[in-house]
Amino acid sequence: MKYLSLASFAFVLLFSACSQSAEPPTEPLPRPNILYIMTDDHANRAISAYGSDLIQTPNIDRIAKEGILFKNSFVTNSICAPSRAVMLTGKYSHLNGVLDNGQVFDGSQTTLPKLLQEAGYFTALVGKWHLKSHPTGFDYWNVLIDQGPYYNPDMIENGDTLKYTGYTTDLITDLTLQTLEKRDPNKPFCMIYQHKAPHRNWMPGPKYFDFVSDKKYPLPETFWDNYATRSAAAREQDMRIEDMFLSYDLKMMPGDFEKDDNTGGLKGSKPVLWWENDYKRFTPEQKAAWDAAYETVRRNFRENPPTGKDLTEWKYQRYMQDYLASVASVDENIGRVLAWLDSTGLAKNTIVVYTSDQGFYLGEHGWYDKRFMYEPSLRMPLVVRYPAAIKPGQVTEAMALNVDFAPTFLDFAGVKIPDDMQGRSLRPILEDQTPADWRKAMYYQYYEYPGFHAVKKHYGVRTERYKLIHFYDDIDAWELYDLAKDPNEVNNLYEDAEYQGVVADLKNQLAGLRQSLKVTED
Repeated sequence: MKYLSLASFAFVLLFSACSQSAEPPTEPLPRPNILYIMTDDHANRAISAYGSDLIQTPNIDRIAKEGILFKNSFVTNSICAPSRAVMLTGKYSHLNGVLDNGQVFDGSQTTLPKLLQEAGYFTALVGKWHLKSHPTGFDYWNVLIDQGPYYNPDMIENGDTLKYTGYTTDLITDLTLQTLEKRDPNKPFCMIYQHKAPHRNWMPGPKYFDFVSDKKYPLPETFWDNYATRSAAAREQDMRIEDMFLSYDLKMMPGDFEKDDNTGGLKGSKPVLWWENDYKRFTPEQKAAWDAAYETVRRNFRENPPTGKDLTEWKYQRYMQDYLASVASVDENIGRVLAWLDSTGLAKNTIVVYTSDQGFYLGEHGWYDKRFMYEPSLRMPLVVRYPAAIKPGQVTEAMALNVDFAPTFLDFAGVKIPDDMQGRSLRPILEDQTPADWRKAMYYQYYEYPGFHAVKKHYGVRTERYKLIHFYDDIDAWELYDLAKDPNEVNNLYEDAEYQGVVADLKNQLAGLRQSLKVTED
């Protein structure tokens, strides 16, 4: 029997130790860049990653394919300015001070960009802002005035008003890329890149005039909904497709119809004047291209004007052509930014988020617009890519809210999340480790009444299966939906004897949410 010498034995021990620790310890990831992309009024149904039967969106789909898609992403107040304020602050509308589109955002409060800026990030905002006050917490900002037009916008760059020539979706992307190119490369960046599109009045860019055609889109199942089981809130709204403006919404010129025709829409409005003002913004070259694209549609309407239900369906088709053309332009421009990340080598360490400020009605219940707590406007798209930490190809059922965005970014950036932020970081879900105690219910509240579209004030709770809504103020009405049996929300079960136990449970959950979120009576 042979024995190892002391020296040999020591060598074996040393070799064994080295072998066991051959892999170096994992280095912590550098702080990620953040590219937050938000559009306005983009419905899940107009994104192919969500199974759209209307359009292909390959660049948004790429983010989902290379990262994670949230099937249950919801807004807490489905209207433009409030949703943006929630994202910036991580607080619900009643605490951040922006309940509706008429209020001014208090820029002195703690916000995501301020916290990231203090932590050494380069922070920038380009595109739609819509919060009335000037942005704070940004090293650079260049924003549309109010909603902004689709062509040749005036924008405010760090306090100075500038006029640009071109299609707004393209221009916002140009400015975003220019800003990223000029940033301090030694700092991580947070770029908030926000489009006006596809907000009303859905004006296509020149590249997508081919959407203005004879193609027919399928009517939603609930297009001719009569709201039979629901409260007066569903019947008394002012957002039906049959009431869309022939001019402002559907791009007919005053000579295409009689001026005293009922062009519908918002009571007391001036749609022809609105449309004429948009039309006057065109350069001569833009006007010529626009007229050429729309001449066939306008001529056919003049020569054979539809009436009754045929007119309503004609309005739907016109609406979808322009809306989807606006979406196609957004998707193309997102592709430009993703290509820039690839070309610069920044893609691996950049969190890319695509979302919208809320969902939108594409004919469901016969409507356009948003505001209601019903699914098409409550849901918003959310896809996230971060190659350094998020496995590709994930799909999650976990509930995500726009109030979660600020905590999530702060978490990834290594910045302490303020105690008064009401959202919760999505990081564990993004890293495929959904906590066992993740939320099973969410709270919603809408405040803008009386106002555009006449949607009554309401609040409610949505769980994985049920939704309970309370309409209040000049009405006192409740609606209950079993989403498993009735995903289209046409059968209000609030008075159904079989569901009284569900009603009682949901009211308890609703009261608990209101208390924990510090919601007071109006």
